Amino acid sequence: MSQTVVAFHVNGREVSVQGDSGQSLLDVLRNTLHLKATRMGCGQGACGACRVMVDGHAMAACETPLWSVEGKHITTVEGLGTREAPHALQTAFIEEQAMQCGFCTSGILMSAAALLQRQAHPTRQEIVQVLDGHLCRCGAHNRVIRAIEKAATQSAAA
Repeated sequence: MSQTVVAFHVNGREVSVQGDSGQSLLDVLRNTLHLKATRMGCGQGACGACRVMVDGHAMAACETPLWSVEGKHITTVEGLGTREAPHALQTAFIEEQAMQCGFCTSGILMSAAALLQRQAHPTRQEIVQVLDGHLCRCGAHNRVIRAIEKAATQSAAA
């Protein structure tokens, strides 16, 4: 693979990264930029653990080559909210106890955030459809759905 420099934005900050052109965005986020909340799951884009937002759309970072994010805006769960001002989804997930081990949670949060950006009041079926691409063995699916519904309601009220 050839070395290339790719400039893009991560969580509102402009970065330039030198790497192999085919290197995955997940590898760059975790190992170059040290943003560890995005997880490596299956490595094939099927489990949802590595989902981030790229220009507002949820994407599997493990399948997104570095070259393809040139000039784009990436949001990871670290950029979703802060400890002092958490995103409505983060607050709702805590209130609904919508996570157990937490391995898949950052990917689920990013898919839910992308959904809420596109559609402020998603139906339960639309939420379920977005979550269909996420594998979670904790059994908290109903709590996750309730948390996303709660965040949508709280965001609309704000």
